[in-house]
Amino acid sequence: MKGLKYNIYFKVATIIFIGLVLLIPTSMIEGLIFERENTQKEAISEVSSKWANEQTISGPFVSIPYYKYIKEFSKKDSVNKIVQVKEYIHILPTELKITGKINPELRNRGIYEIVVYNSKINVSGKFKELNLSEFDIPEKDILFDKARLSVGIDDLRGIEKGVQLDWNNQKSSFNPGVVSNDIINSGINATVDVKSNDSLSHTFSFDLDLKGSQLLYFTPVGKVTDITVTSPWKNPSFNGAFLPDSRTISDAGFKANWNVLHLNRNYPQMWIGNSYSIKESSFGIDLLLPVGNYQKTFRSIRYAILFIGFTFLTFFFIEVLNRVFIHPIQYILVGIALIVFYTLLLSISEHLAFNLAFIMAALATLLLIAGYVKAILKSNALTYLLTGILLILYSFIFVIIQLQDFALLIGSIGIFIILGLVMYFSRKIDWYNLNLKETEKKENN
Repeated sequence: MKGLKYNIYFKVATIIFIGLVLLIPTSMIEGLIFERENTQKEAISEVSSKWANEQTISGPFVSIPYYKYIKEFSKKDSVNKIVQVKEYIHILPTELKITGKINPELRNRGIYEIVVYNSKINVSGKFKELNLSEFDIPEKDILFDKARLSVGIDDLRGIEKGVQLDWNNQKSSFNPGVVSNDIINSGINATVDVKSNDSLSHTFSFDLDLKGSQLLYFTPVGKVTDITVTSPWKNPSFNGAFLPDSRTISDAGFKANWNVLHLNRNYPQMWIGNSYSIKESSFGIDLLLPVGNYQKTFRSIRYAILFIGFTFLTFFFIEVLNRVFIHPIQYILVGIALIVFYTLLLSISEHLAFNLAFIMAALATLLLIAGYVKAILKSNALTYLLTGILLILYSFIFVIIQLQDFALLIGSIGIFIILGLVMYFSRKIDWYNLNLKETEKKENN
């Protein structure tokens, strides 16, 4: 057994085995990161469900019902019968203008922050020439008196006040629900006055006080859609099918404008039934608070094998070059300290900024390892050497985490340089004649 203590091959195998075993708690911490991130998402979902969920305003558009007659074979009578079916003609506005102001609020659920908002939105526009002759539907089958203007709203709990429609300067109230699920599944509707082969323009407008959580989206249903949104929110994220044509972002908030043509989307201005979907063209503003601490912690732990590998390699070189003996238990304790760094980073970053959490966790780990190495090696020089190497590794990972587009490039170059240094400092070691038994002589002296 004593011979194994100084067997170089047994030593290398032991170090590799310890390093691989330490990857097990590393993977457990990765699972903890995902668990904490999911807990945050659940907290956001819980607050959103009680306030109002994410909102998408779809429309407005006019839906006019008509009767369609189809043949249907009756198995009972063995004859073909004519069946009357109600379907809808959907007409989108020629012009659509939306102006809105979003007022965000921060809510807390435990240690998590959730952003909700109140918004004041004005919708106006125009329908030109509601000529339905292209559908080749008999006029007697079209129910013009049942025409409805519909507006899709994902979560109706977000409506703060009654909504009044101004249609050709005539006031009417919106009612809850939709007359057809062809385009939207949730929303409000109001009766509108349209006539057969109407060649007149119809103007409309209404104000909407709407609350929601995290994001507010719109659909460009107008032949020309112009949307302008302002807010005191300093860090907006613009997502969806279209980015703003112009935007200004400052410490006072943001202002964004979209101008979308009907040629930019994949559906026409009029159709029958559920032939098209408008949801894919939605776009808007995401006010979701950044949860970068979990993503950054996960990115950090992906380099755990690098920390463990180079730290153990440094220990091994210290044994070889300085003829000192480091017990496998001491390797294990140092490896555990390196892994505990990630739990410190995860827990601290939930309460402080990630960069500050990283610095605090790294300094705590460095001081712990430096004190332990000083105690077991009893050498200031070797302690400074190992601490310096770990400091360089932590600084290297910290820089990579801050980068986005160049993270892979810088990481690859950094690892290449580190490998080159290891090869350089180990170039004169005679691995075939390497013998750790001289350590015993030094220990006996």
